Amino acid sequence: MSETTIKLPKGTVIPNHIAMILDGNRRWARSKGLKPWEGHYNGYLAVEKLARAVRTLGIHTFTVFAFSTENWDRPNEEIDAIMSLFRKALKEKENEFHKDKVALVHLGRKDRLPEDIRKMLIKIESETAKYKNNHIYNLAVDYGGRSEIVRACQKAIESGIKPQDLDEKKFEIFLDTYGQPYPNPDLFIRTSGEQRTSGLLPWQMVYAEYLFSDVHLPDFSPEHLKDAILDFSRRRRRFGGNDAMEHFTFDPKLVASLELKWWRLDNLPYGVSIMQYAVEHLRKQFGLSKELAKEAAGYMLYAIRYQDKNKFEKAKNSLKKFYKLLKSELKLAFEPEIVASLEVEMRKKKGEDEDLEKEHLAEVYRISLFQAAKAAHLRVLANIARNKGDWRSAEDYLEKYYNALKERIA
Repeated sequence: MSETTIKLPKGTVIPNHIAMILDGNRRWARSKGLKPWEGHYNGYLAVEKLARAVRTLGIHTFTVFAFSTENWDRPNEEIDAIMSLFRKALKEKENEFHKDKVALVHLGRKDRLPEDIRKMLIKIESETAKYKNNHIYNLAVDYGGRSEIVRACQKAIESGIKPQDLDEKKFEIFLDTYGQPYPNPDLFIRTSGEQRTSGLLPWQMVYAEYLFSDVHLPDFSPEHLKDAILDFSRRRRRFGGNDAMEHFTFDPKLVASLELKWWRLDNLPYGVSIMQYAVEHLRKQFGLSKELAKEAAGYMLYAIRYQDKNKFEKAKNSLKKFYKLLKSELKLAFEPEIVASLEVEMRKKKGEDEDLEKEHLAEVYRISLFQAAKAAHLRVLANIARNKGDWRSAEDYLEKYYNALKERIA
């Protein structure tokens, strides 16, 4: 999928600022028998696509960590290749920055960069500064988080400000991101499986959401970026305060027992008994009124009947109605169409696909894929036991599933 065709579902929370550590170029190259600089070039091509996708999706600020203060310790041949890429990027992208009204901002030290690169950076920064309210592209080159804070302290001292007058707001004046509409990243992404921030924007990233991908940068596509944004959109960001979402108060043991009872009846003709169990289960899990639970249970059970007859489109339509009711009553932010589609796909696989279950839980309860992992694993184990007719294990796993779910969403 090209970056120009990426579309996000209605209601997706778009981050204002995404920061990325561009990692995995050398590993990607080694895995293909190529030289390190060939990996860096392909990483550069990937970042080009990501930068355009970011702007297409309406994200204001994009920060890329391209070269750290520690990267000077790499072999001279590799450093020269990286600097050549910077030259190429600045020359090729200068017109694009003006065309798309993007302000280029250099984060880091300039004094150790080659003279021609330093001059190009200063020129483009100066000429594109007028676009900062439209889009910002932060290029972190010869950047280190501790170095930025030390440099900020030095500037503060040189400014003559009295120590007792220095607070957080005044200190931010001396940081590399000063004057930006969104200096603090909402979402931090690191490619290639490494799980650390390596000193990127330590002051600014105190409330960033982290996402670590095992995909090497040259293979990290706009589609991967879309998945990262969807995962970000599901997260409940409290910023140290109270959770504004309604808490779920169900009893995991009771809900597991109720669900198991109507599981064991689902091979009987559609009738009163299974409806009663389904209604009671939905009342206890979601706190619905008896009337709404009855309506919701009807949609769910019709979906099961359609599924058993391989009428999956009709099953999806019933599930969509079920989730529309839940969304309206519980004020959750999911899209019924997406959730219903995921559930139909899970049903086709008898509930034994952990990745689908994880995505389904993340979408319904607005949690990250990482946060949904434990509950999804337990749900799949319950389904496997159910499919084998091992009801004792199914109930045990169901109770553990509801406990794990409540720990995450209550």
